[in-house]
Amino acid sequence: MGYRRLGLRSDHRRAMLRNMVTSLIKEERITTTETRAKEVRSIAEKMVTLAKRGDLAARRQVSEYLFDEEAAKKLFNTVAARYKDRPGGYTRIVKVGFRRGDAAPMVILELV
Repeated sequence: MGYRRLGLRSDHRRAMLRNMVTSLIKEERITTTETRAKEVRSIAEKMVTLAKRGDLAARRQVSEYLFDEEAAKKLFNTVAARYKDRPGGYTRIVKVGFRRGDAAPMVILELV
């Protein structure tokens, strides 16, 4: 099935997704378009699963992906502990309406 291109070049798309995942972990809630939220959700779920594993290799993989070391620490120390008994579904998408200007469907992506 693959991934969504989101109308961006591959390097720009990767940087945007990394920024959004980092922001989601730091703030625990972001507002974005629905298609971007669906892409970020899949990556964020994988990051939380890695953090739950908690070994050195997982720490290195997460630190390599996230832009902020503080976000990585928060992911391993607080977020992973919060979801240790949860088998998946760490994020929630809540629809909030349409963006003024281009009527893109907007959502709030948050950690449950």
